[in-house]
Amino acid sequence: MTRSALPAAPEPQADIMAALGSGLLLGEAMPVRRIDTHCASIFLAGDRAWKVKRAVRFPYLDFSTPDLRRQALEAELRLNRRTAPGLYHRVHAMTRQADGELALDGAGETVDWVLEMTRFPDGALLSERAAKGPLDQAMLATLVDGMVAFHRGADVVDTPSGSARFRRAIEGNIDSLDAVAEGLEADKVARLVAALRVAMSAQSALLDRRAAAGRVRHLHGDLHLGNIALVDGVPLPFDCLEFDEELATIDTLYDLAFLLMDLWHRGLRAEANLVFNRYLDLMPEDADGVALLPMFIALRATIRAHVLAAQAARHP
Repeated sequence: MTRSALPAAPEPQADIMAALGSGLLLGEAMPVRRIDTHCASIFLAGDRAWKVKRAVRFPYLDFSTPDLRRQALEAELRLNRRTAPGLYHRVHAMTRQADGELALDGAGETVDWVLEMTRFPDGALLSERAAKGPLDQAMLATLVDGMVAFHRGADVVDTPSGSARFRRAIEGNIDSLDAVAEGLEADKVARLVAALRVAMSAQSALLDRRAAAGRVRHLHGDLHLGNIALVDGVPLPFDCLEFDEELATIDTLYDLAFLLMDLWHRGLRAEANLVFNRYLDLMPEDADGVALLPMFIALRATIRAHVLAAQAARHP
């Protein structure tokens, strides 16, 4: 049976988005800039960014109730402080007062939640900088050094089967492709699905060995150029995969693979080569997993495909 994304009706959050967008709720007299992603809206006002989870439900996440959105924002705050502690401040309750007006942390009924963050400068995202040309090699080296330190310090997850965990990731993303099938070329999707399953069978033993060696950890999970900002000259990964610990508990090389895929897709081959080689120089214990990278990168590209297809379906 084909499953489709099931966005909740927009009415429950319409007044919340309007209040944040107007700036009145934030106490800002200046204009507020709004950025929408596939599952959140971010409002930029002054030196702050305010993030609201949108009331949506997909095969891989559910933000359809205020309590689920609260849990996701609290996890986002806690987990992103691992790599970008200066960007993340606190989660606020959005309350409705007796007169019907909305307030932050008021005495009325809590109707939603918002995450307060530091706003970084426009053009700070590495995706924006990459669109203008090559990326600075020294900056990329600093990024890799931070990634390696983060990977080394991340919680190791004792899992009985690395292959079973990754097989679930593959099948989950196949389900997500199925949910947006009308927006994709069926023959290409069929070839991709078949290739992923063949590669999975071929690499099962290696995935299991790496899991047994402690290479499966609770990591960033969404490490592409759009989730890395250059702040005061330092590249900071932020906006990690927070809504499902299972999906973010992955092989260290699978975390790296999203960044490699993004660089390669943008034609930044020298940058991808630098990142890959520096990472292995600093993390030689991952060298045995290099054979997994084609499969890892292919699944990262699959994620990019179904997310973009879902966005296109909502905004034709």
